[in-house]
Amino acid sequence: MRTTRPLLLAASASALALGLTACSTTGGGGANELDWEDSPLYEYTNAGYGGDLSVEEQQAQADEQNREIEEKTAACMQEQGFEYIPNLDNGGVVYSEDDGVWDPESREWVEQYGYGIFNDPYAEQNAEMSEQGEEYVDPNADYVATLSESEQTAFYEVLYGESPSEEESMDPEFDWDAFYETADQGCYNTASNEVYGSDQWEDLYEQFQPLMDAMNELYTTTQESDAMVELDAEWAACMADADYAQYTKQTQPTEELYEQQNAFWEDQNAAMEEIDWETATEEELEAMSQSTDPSQTDEWKQAAEDEIPLALADLDCREATDYRDRALEIQFELEEQFIADNKADLEAYKAAAEQAS
Repeated sequence: MRTTRPLLLAASASALALGLTACSTTGGGGANELDWEDSPLYEYTNAGYGGDLSVEEQQAQADEQNREIEEKTAACMQEQGFEYIPNLDNGGVVYSEDDGVWDPESREWVEQYGYGIFNDPYAEQNAEMSEQGEEYVDPNADYVATLSESEQTAFYEVLYGESPSEEESMDPEFDWDAFYETADQGCYNTASNEVYGSDQWEDLYEQFQPLMDAMNELYTTTQESDAMVELDAEWAACMADADYAQYTKQTQPTEELYEQQNAFWEDQNAAMEEIDWETATEEELEAMSQSTDPSQTDEWKQAAEDEIPLALADLDCREATDYRDRALEIQFELEEQFIADNKADLEAYKAAAEQAS
């Protein structure tokens, strides 16, 4: 799902629930009476975020934010002497776990997509949207084409800000953070920061840094608690019986699959860095993009095939051990104690987050 602003505490809360939403079942071992939204910390981690909005309302919010960004960008570009037509097709699409596509609680879904990592449950939906939609047209393409090469360079620098030189970008020791702290962000990025209030949220993050650290420690505490270790041991014994003895914690399968997937994309990035962008034709770039797409490789397809029986075994063992509800019970008990120990800071964060939204 596309979110519209960063969540400060949600990162830790999501980590606490890693695998638990995917652990939901529609039958078998447990009653599944608990849900991650029952988390005692939810009212704090969700503060300042439109989590109570429907998918339609979130999409409308995303579209309105994009409109504001584009209009601010156009005004800024005009001040710098360039024409710019607001690109109202430049926004994102909001997805939701309630959209009927993402359903890891269903055995039928797991049989088809596994964990949804190498088997993309949104692939068909995206393809249909692509076929039904009109071909994307940049409203500023015609204007940019009338500019000289140097003017085009200036146009994009004003639009998107300064970029490091080719030599700097290829330097493994180049300090990207330091560069962007002082570089001109350009009209578009400046407008985005104004609309999303990124600086305000960054300040809030710094203000509540000790609380952030405590939240991260809570995740570690939960995973290392005696009750969770015992639960993982039961799950691991079940997985061993299913010929997956290499796993000792329920979070390991998805963690390893994501690491494998990231390695595939890193290989693609390395291949793309070999391209001579100044001389390559559009046809050559398109061919290179297709030839380096890891999702089309035999290795990716094999990983997608292997993912499904692993996910099904995981599902069977979670059902057999009532993993989801027991893990949430462990988490929620520790959260209750965390709230009792940090009540004042959490209330202060909640008020500040709501004010910032």
